[in-house]
This record gives sequence, C-alpha cells and structure tokens, in this order.
Amino acid sequence: MSCGKSHGKYDYESCVCKAVENILAEQEAVEESCPTSCYSNLLSPSAMPGRDTIPFLLFDKKGKLFSAFGNVGGFMDDATCFETIFFRVENLRDCCATLSLLKPVDVEGDTISVCDPCAEDFFGLEKSDFCIEVDLNCFCAIQCLSPELVNRVSPNNKKKHHHHG
Repeated sequence: MSCGKSHGKYDYESCVCKAVENILAEQEAVEESCPTSCYSNLLSPSAMPGRDTIPFLLFDKKGKLFSAFGNVGGFMDDATCFETIFFRVENLRDCCATLSLLKPVDVEGDTISVCDPCAEDFFGLEKSDFCIEVDLNCFCAIQCLSPELVNRVSPNNKKKHHHHG
C-alpha cells in the first residue's frame, strides 16, 4: 500500500499525525499562555519562559530514524551544514507537516551533526529557520523528547543565551 493513502472512505488519521497535532496544540497553548490542556502537558508548569518546543524523533516504517539536513551550503549562522534527527512542528495541514530542524550542539554550543540520539558529544538543541515538509503518514512512530534539551545551558557555556534581567 502506498505511503499516505487513506483506508477506505472514512477519515483516517495515523497515530503519528495525532501525536504531532497534539504537540502543536501544546506549543500553541504555551504561546497563548493557556493554563489548561487536555493532554498531559510536557511544557507545563509553564516551566521556563521561552519553553515552547517539544522536540521529537520520527521513525520510518522500517524503524529507522528520519534525518534531514540544515544549512546546506553553509549560508547562515556559523556556516556549518548539519544533519539532525530532531524536529519541531511548526504547522500541520491534514497529515502534511512543516517541521523545523532543531540544530544539535555540543557542550560548547557548537553545531554538530547527530544521527544517533545517544551520541556522546550531543548536549542540546537550538531552534533553526530550516524547514522540511513531511507526509506524516509515512512514519510509524514518534518519540517525544524533553523540552529541556532546547537552549540547554551548560555550566561552562558563557556564550550566547540571554541573561535574565
């Protein structure tokens, strides 16, 4: 059966779609500072200011991690092209999602490529402006990760990251 086709006439939504829909709703609830959620809210208690991202991994039908490439050609930021398996949902239409690539960084805050979530030098994630369009029906599994990974500040990292004023 081909990727992303509905079963029969009734509206069918994959569980990955539903999960991503829920993640988007939670992120938007935080952005609108909505105090209640019908799902266990990974982003509450409005934890930290600026905590508006639930990072996740996607697995294809063979159980392989999906990855994408950001800053190809090195035109932006620190000119480093990177591969990432970490995503943030930005938009959802039916089962087509716009995902932004979350940029993996090491403990020094430098951009790295990560294909394995347990990679030793992987420390945290930063939002990026690089996006990819995906058909969520093509994925079998989604794994949510801790929002704490985004803009995680290392004890020895003095660069970037805003001060609380």
